[in-house]
Amino acid sequence: MTHFERIIILTGAGVSAESGLDTFRDKGGIWEKYDLTQVATPEAFARDPDMVHEFYNLRRSAVKSVNPNAAHLALARLERDYPGEVLLVTQNVDDLHEKAGSRHLCHMHGELGKVRCTSCREVMDWWDDLTTEAICPLCGKSGRLRPHIVWFGEMPFDLNKIGQFIETADLFISIGTSGTVYPAAGFVQAAMDAGAHTVELNREPSDGFSLFDETHYGPATEVVPQYVEKLLSEAHHETG
Repeated sequence: MTHFERIIILTGAGVSAESGLDTFRDKGGIWEKYDLTQVATPEAFARDPDMVHEFYNLRRSAVKSVNPNAAHLALARLERDYPGEVLLVTQNVDDLHEKAGSRHLCHMHGELGKVRCTSCREVMDWWDDLTTEAICPLCGKSGRLRPHIVWFGEMPFDLNKIGQFIETADLFISIGTSGTVYPAAGFVQAAMDAGAHTVELNREPSDGFSLFDETHYGPATEVVPQYVEKLLSEAHHETG
């Protein structure tokens, strides 16, 4: 048995799917229903902000109606109870990890429940519908608020913090992600290069499954709690 000192966990849409949120790249996912070039690029927002706001208003409303599942709760338990450092990095823009209790968390692709002002650059919580007439409560300008989402062509958030943690982590876990979107798809290789043990928990093998030392496949609500229980029991056995 091995006790890990620093654990970094990457989660994708597969973690939230069992809470009732659409995944992106699976059949029937969000990008089959919408043309991403029309709703998820800076150019789309400049061209038709009303359409972009409508899309994200729908997504924001959907997130408000769902609850964390057993996978979210297990990861929050790991952060709370594990005798080591745990950093959770999510590609998801929902708030289900927070609702479950996770606090040491990076939203590398942004958050649906936040907006930012293109004038004063401030980021603020926002769960109501957003329109082009909305007024920034901080600087008072109208028409300057946009979803706090990383669109295609934009740089993900917290990459320096994530990269520094990967360099010193001894366990990397990828959960519910297709392994196709960079830079997140490159994290497993970076973790391997740093000497970390690498684990994939997924419904099915990802594109990069061969890079992982250990793999477990099945619904996130089953494989994630099982693996968290294993980590906690082994850690407590060693430290106890």
